[in-house]
Amino acid sequence: MEINPTAAPAVKKPFYRQLYAQVLIAIFLGVLVGVAFPDFATTPGIKALGDGFIKLIKMVIAPIIFCTVVSGISHIQDARKVGRVGVKALLYFEVVSSFALIIGLVIGNVLQPGAGFAGKPDPAAVAQYVNAPHKSAVEFFLDVIPDSVIGAFAKGDILQVLFFSILMGFSLLAMGERAAPLRKLIDEMAHAVFGVLGFVMLLAPVGAFGAMAYTIGKYGPTVLSNLAGLIATFYFASALFIVGVLGLIARFTGFSIFKFLAYIKDELLIVLGTSSSESALPALMAKLEHMGCSRSVVGLVVPTGYSFNLDGTNIYMTLATLFIAQALNIPLSLQQQLVILGVAMLTSKGASGVTGAGFITLAATLAAVDPRLVPGMAIVFSIDKFMSENRALTNIIGNGVATVVISAWEGELDRDKMKAVLNGAEDEIEILQEEGDQLPVN
Repeated sequence: MEINPTAAPAVKKPFYRQLYAQVLIAIFLGVLVGVAFPDFATTPGIKALGDGFIKLIKMVIAPIIFCTVVSGISHIQDARKVGRVGVKALLYFEVVSSFALIIGLVIGNVLQPGAGFAGKPDPAAVAQYVNAPHKSAVEFFLDVIPDSVIGAFAKGDILQVLFFSILMGFSLLAMGERAAPLRKLIDEMAHAVFGVLGFVMLLAPVGAFGAMAYTIGKYGPTVLSNLAGLIATFYFASALFIVGVLGLIARFTGFSIFKFLAYIKDELLIVLGTSSSESALPALMAKLEHMGCSRSVVGLVVPTGYSFNLDGTNIYMTLATLFIAQALNIPLSLQQQLVILGVAMLTSKGASGVTGAGFITLAATLAAVDPRLVPGMAIVFSIDKFMSENRALTNIIGNGVATVVISAWEGELDRDKMKAVLNGAEDEIEILQEEGDQLPVN
């Protein structure tokens, strides 16, 4: 599926038929229903709309990662490339994550959103998160190895599926021409699974409506104003990171962060509606390949970044810790704030993929910095649902930029194609259904 920059532009669909517009309208209607009919919005049926869509997306994540990674590795000529890409990705993740942590710390100290807060924390409200098991670094890496391959796919554990997929890719690479039929089969499977994803994405407006209506109906619109200062500060810090840090990285790589955000607007709106970055992960991978990133780089960087490149979570960790300390009037020394950076860098990895990961990692960070801060988690408990949306948005943007950067670093970014795609209008469903046309990549 080649793109000719000089070709006549495709006929655009009407506004109301484009996916991002439908999702945006669905989110708006969800807010209205949640405000006007909270009892109806919190019924199991409405909640099931959002939960069902996320389950449909999770259904195809494991096979898409498997097909993408195996196909990408098995078609490359140099096996050393995989290790090289992995090292570059982890190095990039750690550097950019450090910037995210520092921005959260600086903004929290300068704006001090928790100063003068009069709330009363309730330790019982967050006991389930504080007492949740937190894995050590050794346990985390051991858990990457699945007890069984089938179990990894059944649980949808991304890192375990990624681990097996890398081994399978190397195995097919070592087999050479004997593995050609199996490689072709996996390529065709990828085409079929992306087609399934295209159909699933048609339900995105329904899922976004159900998730937003239930959230507003359950927590009420007033919850947004209870801690408006923290919410506004968090969104400001995230915007500063995206435009400032990621924007400069994107510019250095040769593309505009604003054009990139416009290109993945469908995925961002889906994340906003569902508060889950998982819901847009497969579609993001397809779009990154479509804009000229190498399949092998996309297959390695995006799933790895899902667990190791959590920029939004890192900003939240430092900012929320300072907010709680300010709200409880517990001053933190410079040494303690440096401890926040180190602990947050580790805990954000150890709890990735766990339900309520942002809150669990915050509990671990608070306990390590000063145990007196842990009860203060209840202060941000009521708005964590709205904070999680911004965490997910920042995380997925960061992973998208990281993939483009690593592709360019590897010399496997089709810059002409990238410019053509970012300057044009592409339909997401068509991209997903046509993605298989790019297989195999030789």
